[in-house]
Amino acid sequence: MKLNTLKPAKGSLGKQKRIGRGEGSGHGGTATRGMNGAKQRSGYSAKLGFQGGQMPIQRQLPKFGFNNPNKVEYKVINLSSLQALSEKLKVEEISRETLIENGLVSKKDLVKILGNGELKAKLNVSANAFSKSAIAKIEALNGTATVIK
Repeated sequence: MKLNTLKPAKGSLGKQKRIGRGEGSGHGGTATRGMNGAKQRSGYSAKLGFQGGQMPIQRQLPKFGFNNPNKVEYKVINLSSLQALSEKLKVEEISRETLIENGLVSKKDLVKILGNGELKAKLNVSANAFSKSAIAKIEALNGTATVIK
């Protein structure tokens, strides 16, 4: 191979379309941009949601709802899940860290224990929040429900 024999692959270089160079070129006049108007001009971009003068859909539909910036989102865990976890790990102490290690919640989640399901073992549970029924069921078996901040 020699440097003077190098050339681009066959078919890789097409003929360049030279627009706006007179009527004789076949691409003069409107320079392949259609008729006159804003779309022909350089720098044209339609407004987001513009529908050709028709009332845009985002203005036709009403606004509704409210997003409360102060809402506290909890990841809920039922007592049935805690019972299964205590049987699997054979522990009486269940904390937020135990739930994180076993993949029930992530590190950033706030944990709330709900009273759904049946609890058979005495458990000492610590979480960010508890429902009244969960506290009643845990304390009925001489366990403790500790709220952590």
